[in-house]
Amino acid sequence: MDYQLNELQQMLQQSVEKYVERDYDFATRQQLAETELGYSEENWQQFAELGWLGVPFGEQQGGFGGGATDLMVLFESFGKALLVEPFMANVVLGGQLLARSGSVQQIEQWLPAMIAGEMKLALAHSEPQSRYQLSRVACKAIQNGAVYTLSGHKALVLNGQNADQLLVTARSSGEIDDPQGISLFLVPVNATGVSVRGYRTVDALQAADVQFDGVEVSADHLLGSVGGAYADIEWVTDQAIAALCAEALGCMESLQQATVEYLQTRKQFDVAIGKFQSLQHAAVDMFMAMSQSRSMVYLAANKADAEPDERRAALAAAKNFIGRAGRLIGQSAVQLHGGVGISDELDVSHYFKRLTTINTWFGDDHHHLGQYSDMMRQD
Repeated sequence: MDYQLNELQQMLQQSVEKYVERDYDFATRQQLAETELGYSEENWQQFAELGWLGVPFGEQQGGFGGGATDLMVLFESFGKALLVEPFMANVVLGGQLLARSGSVQQIEQWLPAMIAGEMKLALAHSEPQSRYQLSRVACKAIQNGAVYTLSGHKALVLNGQNADQLLVTARSSGEIDDPQGISLFLVPVNATGVSVRGYRTVDALQAADVQFDGVEVSADHLLGSVGGAYADIEWVTDQAIAALCAEALGCMESLQQATVEYLQTRKQFDVAIGKFQSLQHAAVDMFMAMSQSRSMVYLAANKADAEPDERRAALAAAKNFIGRAGRLIGQSAVQLHGGVGISDELDVSHYFKRLTTINTWFGDDHHHLGQYSDMMRQD
């Protein structure tokens, strides 16, 4: 698949590449990841000034009017840099869900502050028992007049401990697996009854478990219709999958390039190990997997706003392929680097960790293979 970037996308790509080259080398990334915040607030403000936080939002909302293909360009570059700033949590998940589900008044109240970098959002949807099933929501929302009381536990809330507002899904009716009956609320992270336990993930990002114990919010904090949030949750999850596939591609490109350079410079018996045929075969397998992954990333971005059935099938196929390709490239890169490939000092191990984590977010390759198979059988 031949995909040509338009002028805006080329500008975005150049903007990120220049920024990374100037201010975001691997050593800097590691230092930021070790801080209490886990990333740089100064960097986040620069992202806002550069306009990156407004890319997927309409011009009437203060954004650039971009979409999944524009996010694809950003996230491929983010993957190359192993970016630790919470773009996925804040913009792709939180911001897009607010823009899609909120009323005009709610969007005008909250979204400009997010685009300006003044407020951070986090989506609190996954639960310990969910296991990739978006409809499996046990957190309860009980209505009493104009007030909703939320109770339940959310797990792996990306950047939850650093968010100002949580977008919380809770069941207002139906059984635990029912797509109908799921409502969406905007809840201040410092609201009474909200408990947040933050932690670092294996790929040096930030996540949190969040407990809601009788948290009361007014009806003004309900986004969209009562019990009608599932379609928007499914849509924003697919947007996140498309962006993740692009980020994985950036990681693969960096790993493939670093591995080829290592094979050309590392010598054994006074001969570059890249001369050994078996290692050449492994390098070719990495290149082929990366090239095929690029086509799947383009497919995911192009289908991210298609009709639900077409979108879900394309995104499931892309996530499955990217998960398997990332495993092959990551494992090959570590093996071809030898013992140094797993050292914390070398970026190779960190790309591998990130690719491994990307595979588990929003469904691993096995899950999406099953999803795709089920959809094909239904057709």
